[in-house]
Amino acid sequence: MFYRENGQFKSSYRADTALFPVAQDRWVLLALAGVAFFVVPIVASDYAFRAVIIPFLILSLAAIGLNILVGYCGQISLGTGAFMAVGAYAAYNLQVRIEGMPLLLAVLGGGLCAMVAGVLFGIPSLRIRGLYLAVATLAAQFFVDWFTNRVPWVTNDSSSGSVSVGSLEVAGFAIDTPAQRYLLCLSFVVVFALLAKNLVRGAIGREWMAMRDMDVAASVIGIRPVNAKLTAFAVSSFIVGVAGALWGFVHLGAWEPAAFGLDKSLQLLFMIIIGGLGSIAGSFFGAAFIVMLPLFLNYVPHWLGIAFSTATAAHLEHMIFGALIVFFLIVEPHGLARLWSTARQKLRLWPFPH
Repeated sequence: MFYRENGQFKSSYRADTALFPVAQDRWVLLALAGVAFFVVPIVASDYAFRAVIIPFLILSLAAIGLNILVGYCGQISLGTGAFMAVGAYAAYNLQVRIEGMPLLLAVLGGGLCAMVAGVLFGIPSLRIRGLYLAVATLAAQFFVDWFTNRVPWVTNDSSSGSVSVGSLEVAGFAIDTPAQRYLLCLSFVVVFALLAKNLVRGAIGREWMAMRDMDVAASVIGIRPVNAKLTAFAVSSFIVGVAGALWGFVHLGAWEPAAFGLDKSLQLLFMIIIGGLGSIAGSFFGAAFIVMLPLFLNYVPHWLGIAFSTATAAHLEHMIFGALIVFFLIVEPHGLARLWSTARQKLRLWPFPH
């Protein structure tokens, strides 16, 4: 079978702990990267970029950030939309108030501001956990919603409460077309996905997972809960803040506080539950599912000659989300990523019995 590892010998610890130790994985990912960077910008339509591909990339990035906190460190959060809002509004204010601020620095600055907010709201995690921690992070969502609605400075004294960004530019090159916006988002996603993958397989990632599995035992063996939990909040909020800045600048272009409401936080939580907790690949699976399901419910019934109203499709979407969350929590708590991992393992052993 093409996925066999015959002849792939590991002669050092570094080779054994490589980012992608199986050669076929490296080839497939390189091929996917080549298609994503060179083929998709040529063949995809403007509608596909705006409605499917760009939202998928940005939501994948936000899901990676949330998965670091919830999936790897075990700290439940219901305030992800708030940290996206902090990243978006901070990046907007950096560009408005600092003349000549480059787009990339504004986006990263928004991520840093979200990181500070995440650490501040993560401090209660040192003393509380579970449902109480979820309520504490939910307070962050309500506070940011109130702050962005009631403080005019955040929206540059906009009377309507909404903000809009002008033309995008990176290193002197205008980012005008949907394909150029897609390449910008793709570059951020690739960099941060590799960063997250390296973090979770290193020493800090092992600390996060030890806190997730049993925090008392982790502290006994020398892991400091303060460092582990706050670094998880910091890294997660930074990535989520960058995703929020990209969502506002690249995808929306103009937005109001409702764009980062509680529904956005719940949507991201659904992504990592369906895609797979504690899995970088699961973040992509969950985002793809969330983005594609509404399109599937809108188009497939028409292809089959079944007339569905928009309201019915919206209700079906929510019903299917709820049913799938219950299904995955009961049948496969690790989500789509575990199903993919199981299929991959069977490919490595085929045709021998498992």
